[in-house]
Amino acid sequence: MAKGRKLSCRALTALRRIKRNREKKFKDIFFCIPGFVIIVALALLVSGIFVVFFFTAIVNFIIDKQIALTKGSITFEMWRKPPVNPVMQVYIYNVTNADDFLNDGHKPILQELGPYVYIETWEKVNLKFHDNGTLTFNQRKIFKFDPERSAGNEEDMVVIPNIPMLSATSQSKHAARFLRLAMASIMDILKIKPFVEVSVGQLLWGYEDPLLKLAKDVVPKEQKLPYEEFGLLYGKNGTSMDNMTIFTGVEDISKFGLINRFNGKTQLSHWKTDSCNRIDGSDGSIFPPHMDHNTTLYLYDKDLCRLLPLKFQKEVLTYNDVKGYRFTPPKDVFADVATNPENDCFCPSGPPCTPHGMFNVSLCQYDSPILLSFPHFYFGDDKVRTAVEGISPPDPSKHEFYMDVQPEMGITLKAKARLQINLAVSQVVDIKQVATFPDIIFPIIWFEEGIERLPNNATDLLKLATETPPVAKVALTYTLFIIGSILLVVSVFCLVRSSNRQEKMNLEGTAHYTANDEANKKKKAAMNGHANGKTIDSKVNPAFVNDSTS
Repeated sequence: MAKGRKLSCRALTALRRIKRNREKKFKDIFFCIPGFVIIVALALLVSGIFVVFFFTAIVNFIIDKQIALTKGSITFEMWRKPPVNPVMQVYIYNVTNADDFLNDGHKPILQELGPYVYIETWEKVNLKFHDNGTLTFNQRKIFKFDPERSAGNEEDMVVIPNIPMLSATSQSKHAARFLRLAMASIMDILKIKPFVEVSVGQLLWGYEDPLLKLAKDVVPKEQKLPYEEFGLLYGKNGTSMDNMTIFTGVEDISKFGLINRFNGKTQLSHWKTDSCNRIDGSDGSIFPPHMDHNTTLYLYDKDLCRLLPLKFQKEVLTYNDVKGYRFTPPKDVFADVATNPENDCFCPSGPPCTPHGMFNVSLCQYDSPILLSFPHFYFGDDKVRTAVEGISPPDPSKHEFYMDVQPEMGITLKAKARLQINLAVSQVVDIKQVATFPDIIFPIIWFEEGIERLPNNATDLLKLATETPPVAKVALTYTLFIIGSILLVVSVFCLVRSSNRQEKMNLEGTAHYTANDEANKKKKAAMNGHANGKTIDSKVNPAFVNDSTS
């Protein structure tokens, strides 16, 4: 029994010794780790700083590569054939007292009819990529009348000023008198009157006009108009013949979607300065990304005859909670020269220029005296509006031109492009048909074209691309800084603890060596015959014999 207990005690002692050895090895390894942990902690902290300063730039770089117009990309397919159907709403000013206006000089009374609603389908066709990072295409727009959303139908009859006739008479105002008299005779023979009654469909898409038919036969070939019928939207239902070349953003994302050439030209030739002749704007579907509150967007349309600037107005929340920036034209965009001197370049013939709130596009409309304004003369001179009856004061919610754009990606989220077409009529006394027609700006029609929202798959993609990176940046930054800081604190604590342990071990080692030195000294003294003051017996060297013993 005693022998067994003795063996058990020895085994237990051996296990304890093994455990102490393992703990000692673990501590030795642990005390060697802090240096490595510090390196990892510093790496995490540096990574956090890198994320703070460069994460957004990296994300923007990735977004720029993804949104550039390249074959097969999601953005390209959405741009080529938009997954949304724009809607055009047309409002027509029907003249209800044409005879009283001509014969008795009464103020024109207008009746605003509409909306007449058309659903549009867009597609870019005849695409051709170029080596300089541009893309040429033709725009195809198909308009389909929507009777359910319209306040009438295309067969509704309206009375409007005879635009071809009044354009011709206004242009002849400064011609020789015999030419004006000849024109009056021709109009009398053809029974052309200052007002015509046509259907809504004819007014928009075209009807045969006797003056245009005559011009086709007698006007020299180089001066002929490119159409045989008259309609405010004549030739626009189908594929446009205009070749538009835009930047794809592959080489320079700051030019993404901007026009490089229009029918081979890099600028217009109508206006006084190169700045006013610029055409390097967008068609309204896409814009250069990464915009802020100081960004100015530019729109170009052939019928607009200039770049239309859009300034930031406010931040908005569009469909599916997608954040956007609302851009609108500045109040002085169509202002008279006295209000906005920069508009002097759009008055090449000199004063008098257009009234306040109007823009003269006659140089782009074969010299027809067409003036553009915002609906109900919004931002314009109220005297022009009150020169006729039946037009209510402008309402920003109904008549403002605006576009909501996603700022990081430059995608249009919502748009309401609203413009009004007016005819500037000049009195010509030598032409009896318009001899009583005063100088007046006659509103003809106004329209709203745009989109209400993007489809769900498009808005979901936009939210993912724009909302996820900021959240990821914050989460990644905090994670790196927190973990890095914790590791750094722990490693410093371990270093301090290791330093204390080493100091203690050194002190213990010093005490051990001191005790050994004392033992060695005592041992040495004992060997010399001194041990605690007592003499140790030894053989006496005969060479050292005490004299007293002799």
